[in-house]
Amino acid sequence: MFRIVVSVAALATLTACGDLSREANHGAADITPAGISAPELPLPDYFDCVRQNKGVLIAAHRGGPAPGYPENTLETLQYGFSQGIRVFEIDVAESRDGVLTLMHDNRLNRTTTGDGYVADTDWATLSGLRMVDDAGQRTGFAPPKLTDVLLWAKQSGAILELDRKPTTSFRNIASAVRAAGAEDSVIFISYTDQEAGQIAAIDPGFMLTASAWGSRDIGRLEALGVDRTRLVAWTGTGSPDFAAWARDIQEGVEPAFGTLGRKGERLDDQYWADGNGSEYQDLVDNGLVLLATDVPYRVAAALTSDDLARETCGR
Repeated sequence: MFRIVVSVAALATLTACGDLSREANHGAADITPAGISAPELPLPDYFDCVRQNKGVLIAAHRGGPAPGYPENTLETLQYGFSQGIRVFEIDVAESRDGVLTLMHDNRLNRTTTGDGYVADTDWATLSGLRMVDDAGQRTGFAPPKLTDVLLWAKQSGAILELDRKPTTSFRNIASAVRAAGAEDSVIFISYTDQEAGQIAAIDPGFMLTASAWGSRDIGRLEALGVDRTRLVAWTGTGSPDFAAWARDIQEGVEPAFGTLGRKGERLDDQYWADGNGSEYQDLVDNGLVLLATDVPYRVAAALTSDDLARETCGR
């Protein structure tokens, strides 16, 4: 297993080999007139297309770790993309000397061969570490720079959900996104209305997720500067709220929901307890557009709605 080092030149080489090639785009109902091939849609239009065509986007939590593929690495994202996943939730942290990287925990010991705090570690040290997979096995992969991941997403057509860690700021992440020209490849995650307002104040053109269960919540977010056409309505990880999804859809906003969480308690485990996972299709049938899960590969194999989203709307 080799380490992938991504630069602009390397991206061109990988693309030529087909490793990062996009799926062919087809006509998108309600977005592109019949008989005309759909160009790559801007991200808000892409989400509209998925919603209008009753597709679903599967978001791989922490980048979609798998055996031999640790969370939050570029190699894992590329593996997930090759398996048909198009949306990846990743965690963005900042080193002591200001380099943005992918890391979920404040400390390094769980997911890397290092120790100590991310915020106390410089990039020269971080980049020399190796990532550990969920089984505790060391891999040959190093923590990636956010910039390299953004360039990969821009080239491949992947969508990154950016989860800001306390070591950095929305403004620093936004600067990296702009520098990479990856504005149309990212969705910022907010946890409060105030955070949603902060993101919108930096750039109202960014897409973001924020809690919204209908018109009242959407209106409150709009009052904070959030553009509803760039909003994905997060509805939690507890129980699916079909009525709320219908209200969001009525407002032209795509609903999102998570089946992820603590092992043994999360819906991902409950839904697969009987071995068939039919509950995921129930979510799609009731209007869910973005599904965040800890088992993206299993869910992708069980659903066809994610294939529909790619085939109809591109990416």
